[in-house]
Amino acid sequence: MSTLSKIIIEVCVNSTESAMAAEQGGADRVELCDNLYEGGTTPSYGCIQLTREKISIGLNVIIRPRGGDFLYSDLEFEIMKRDVTTTKALGADGIVFGILHADGSVDMKRSEEIVNLARPLPVTFHRAFDMTSDPLQALEDLIALGMDRVLTSGQENKAIDGIELIADLNRLAAGRIVIMPGSGVNERNLAELIRKTQAKEFHVTGRKSVESEMIFHNKKVRMGGNAGIPEYERMVTDVKKIRRITEIAGTIG
Repeated sequence: MSTLSKIIIEVCVNSTESAMAAEQGGADRVELCDNLYEGGTTPSYGCIQLTREKISIGLNVIIRPRGGDFLYSDLEFEIMKRDVTTTKALGADGIVFGILHADGSVDMKRSEEIVNLARPLPVTFHRAFDMTSDPLQALEDLIALGMDRVLTSGQENKAIDGIELIADLNRLAAGRIVIMPGSGVNERNLAELIRKTQAKEFHVTGRKSVESEMIFHNKKVRMGGNAGIPEYERMVTDVKKIRRITEIAGTIG
């Protein structure tokens, strides 16, 4: 489509290994997280530092002190501010966060503090946006804050299901902020999402399951309690899936 510039592919990763695989697959940027089963939390400083050493593509880091909602205590907010400062010092290229009030509106005061701390790095408001009570007002609030982009599934579990709202948000944004669809974006639906939303950046995972090399399994004990988190497998970025996604993006962008 000649009306679109190059499509940017950001890969959500939870390890240095996966970040390296994303780069090998042709990704433009990674969002580095920990605890993806909780939707992503701030990774360790060692992970941020080693990832910066191992990849040359963009490195955005999520600043989220815990899973669950996006209404943070004073102590949690203090952690977030310190994490922003340290993450910048470790060489991150961008900061990703989201803070809401109890009524589902964007916490403008605290968000402004984080944005100011993060500068001159670009700042992304993550899928806390999908938990806002009024997405159109939230969009204007983020624009007023000077945010660079917002990650959204269109307030649905998967971006393909929220495609109409995403398209509306991108139209209303009118270049004032980047609308980046994410959640369930893959090689099967990317082309449709590009065509219908006219978005220029996409957030993908493209993971595969890798079995543990442990021989002995103690089946009586679960480190994750009853949460259903697999004990003897892990998810890593699949180079082949990312390469296929970037190839599709390249043929359309």
